[in-house]
Amino acid sequence: MNTPQAALTDAVKQQGDCADFSRRLVQRMAWLVLTALLTATGALAADPPKRTVRVGVYENAPKLFLGDRGQPSGILGDVLMAVAERERWQVVAVPCEWQACLNALGRGEIDLMPDVAYNEQRAQLFDFHDVPALLSWSQLYTRKSEPIRTITDLQGKRIAIIDGSVQAPFLENLLNGFAISPTWVHADSFEQGFGQVRQGNADVVAASRFFGDLQASRFDLEPTAVVFLPAQLYYATTKGQNGVLLAAIDRHLKPWQAQSDSPYAQALKRWLQAAPEFVIPRTLWWLLAGLVAALVLALALSTWLRRQVAQKTAHVRAGEERLNTILNSVDAFIYIKDLELRYQYVNSRVAHLFGRSAEQVVGQTDSAFFDELTVARLRANDLRVIEHGERVEEEEVNRSVDGRVTQSFLSVKLPLRDSAGHVYALCGISTDMTRRKQAEEAIHQLAFYDPLTGLPNRRLLQDRVQQLLTSLPRAPQHAALMFLDVDNFKDINDTLGHDVGDELLHQIAERMRECVRTQDTLARQGGDEFVVMLVNLSIEPGEAARQAQQVARKLLDRLSQKYQLRGQTCRTSVSIGVALIDNPAETREELFKQADMAMYQAKVAGRNTLRFFNPDMQAQVVARTTLEADLRWALAHDEFVLYYQPQVNDQGQTLGFEALLRWQHPMRGLILPGEFIAVAESSGLIVALGDWVLRSTCLQLQAFSQQAAQHHWTIAVNVSAAQFRQPSFVARVQTMLLQTGANAARLELELTESQLVEDVPDVMAKMDALRDLGVRLSLDDFGTGYSSLAILRRLPLHQLKVDQAFVRDMLEHPQNVSIIRAIVSLGDSLGLAVIAEGVESAAQRDALLTLGCRYFQGYLFGKPTPAPEAASSSADSAQTG
Repeated sequence: MNTPQAALTDAVKQQGDCADFSRRLVQRMAWLVLTALLTATGALAADPPKRTVRVGVYENAPKLFLGDRGQPSGILGDVLMAVAERERWQVVAVPCEWQACLNALGRGEIDLMPDVAYNEQRAQLFDFHDVPALLSWSQLYTRKSEPIRTITDLQGKRIAIIDGSVQAPFLENLLNGFAISPTWVHADSFEQGFGQVRQGNADVVAASRFFGDLQASRFDLEPTAVVFLPAQLYYATTKGQNGVLLAAIDRHLKPWQAQSDSPYAQALKRWLQAAPEFVIPRTLWWLLAGLVAALVLALALSTWLRRQVAQKTAHVRAGEERLNTILNSVDAFIYIKDLELRYQYVNSRVAHLFGRSAEQVVGQTDSAFFDELTVARLRANDLRVIEHGERVEEEEVNRSVDGRVTQSFLSVKLPLRDSAGHVYALCGISTDMTRRKQAEEAIHQLAFYDPLTGLPNRRLLQDRVQQLLTSLPRAPQHAALMFLDVDNFKDINDTLGHDVGDELLHQIAERMRECVRTQDTLARQGGDEFVVMLVNLSIEPGEAARQAQQVARKLLDRLSQKYQLRGQTCRTSVSIGVALIDNPAETREELFKQADMAMYQAKVAGRNTLRFFNPDMQAQVVARTTLEADLRWALAHDEFVLYYQPQVNDQGQTLGFEALLRWQHPMRGLILPGEFIAVAESSGLIVALGDWVLRSTCLQLQAFSQQAAQHHWTIAVNVSAAQFRQPSFVARVQTMLLQTGANAARLELELTESQLVEDVPDVMAKMDALRDLGVRLSLDDFGTGYSSLAILRRLPLHQLKVDQAFVRDMLEHPQNVSIIRAIVSLGDSLGLAVIAEGVESAAQRDALLTLGCRYFQGYLFGKPTPAPEAASSSADSAQTG
């Protein structure tokens, strides 16, 4: 890789050769004159050329341009012509623009293209020889009125780049790494790009240093301090073709580069140290008399070359200093690591971070500066670059060797590749994010959180309430806003001091955190007021209110317990106001007012309590709470009873009964299930209640079996979805049958259609297990749900039950008759009995018989009654029948 230091060394060496160059120039002039004369008289005979080589030539002096004789000229042109002379090639120059040259080379329209920088993308399209023909770098040039001192000055600038050049993609990636966004101005050649800047269409232009240093003054431009992209230049051929040309170039190029008087060295001296306007006219080579004038010119040229070398040396040194200044002044940590992950270069920021000089850092690995965990993470990212050639952009948290200093960096790591495309090092650019993150976190904390309790403040709470209201149309749900005010806080604050009051608020906040879920919002409104926003409550208003009440009671209980405040025991309580949220049309301000009014009502009601904003809702919550408490009492004190309604056949004979639950309330009398089943299900009492019904049914079956006239009777029992979902349901049924001695074949469990579509494999497994016990299974309220016939035929059912809604209006609505006929036909096809419930008149029974239904249940055959009465009534009916 050609570095600024190497270029400086070459320049100094070339200065020492200037005196020799003058002498050799005179000798060469004389020889050329003699050669020309001999050629003119036919004394020299040329061998016929071996082959014709088509060479693409674009204007990029001093490296390459079309000479006066129509042959490639410049550094690379002269070297090529020297190789062609020795290989006896006939070179045909094909003038073209840069991108057009590359395109023609790719299509095989030309055989050879000089001045091609190697990269992986081009290696896929072209073949390159092994020995680099020239080492270069790129630089930005601008008008003297547009000073560009650092890379950050390029923000918003118009940069001219040459399409297809290596400068274009590299410069774009470099500026992206520094988050700099310029405007790109595209050009077909360096000449055009420099013209764009001179005409004011662009601010700076990117070019190789050969063209730029030679041509900048012609366009009234000057070099900037931005130097980038060291490059190796080659001759390229079409992929898979003309390998002989590349081999010949390598064969001559390698020894020439080691010789000080070779055609390669002479080309470098000619075009790097001589200005175009001082080119000796071609006609003078043919005049012997010009030898004296040429000698004088050579002496003058030698003096000029010494001055040029001195200028170039100063320029290279200034460029190196500018580059170091840039790398050391940017707000980033820049470093290079080799394949062993040893530091090969660090800028001043990296050295300062490690507390050592740059010389002391070079050669070390990360283990000298970071702890083991950090080293492992850094190594994993570095190996992705070294081994796989990836571009890695990661946030890295690094700790020092002693683990005390932690810093956060945003690191970009890039692979560095040699001429063969192999990764030989990585370049890293890391930006310190520690202070920025700390500042962002501090600003966010101050803006949205209460400094005393650490809870969200009113601003963040209002934002979350607004987000909830906005989301309600898309995700319907109930939520609740709770206002909590500490009772008698002013007295505690005044008597015990403000410090104790602050400590009390802090402990209250900690206790409140224990009572709410992570998805809920707990905030401090200000002073001694707190707010809780509960989300994702039930879509049923009554259930949502119950859930909010449950959380509120938990808060009341937890916050009323003793507090230890700096050695003193203290008690306090809170008053809670609750406003339910279910209407997106309500505004945030309205909800806050509602919750505040409800909290005031709680204060008026005696403190240490809660109130809902809606009086009707408050009454519902109280009633529901009372009903739930009464249900628990009823279960514990055996207040439930079973009533039995007979099921008969078409001959009027009693086949069995359906067990119907009733609650014998000591104050309200007999309560039907419709008033309490929903509360039992929401409170979880339905499972215990269902077990009581099953056990009582089994006991009654055992009692029926003791009578000869009754032993064949069955009892049907409704099973709730929550009860059936219990993993131990089948085992509990089996245990009850064994404990009571009831005949399983006389027990019939009624399931609803909705239970069949929830976890079908589990439902079928349980039904199969119940069938194996001998228990009968019936599908209740058939026709009101959405059973799949494919599932229905696979279930071990004994009976379908026609819902009474179809039976009740069948005489007035022919559609109901059609539904019942379809159910009966379906039952016959599946081999299932069909029983109609809700039969209240003989006309309904006769119509059902006509449709093929043979089993009935309803008031026509008997109302639900306690077991003894039901047995007696059914016996009388059997005798009558």
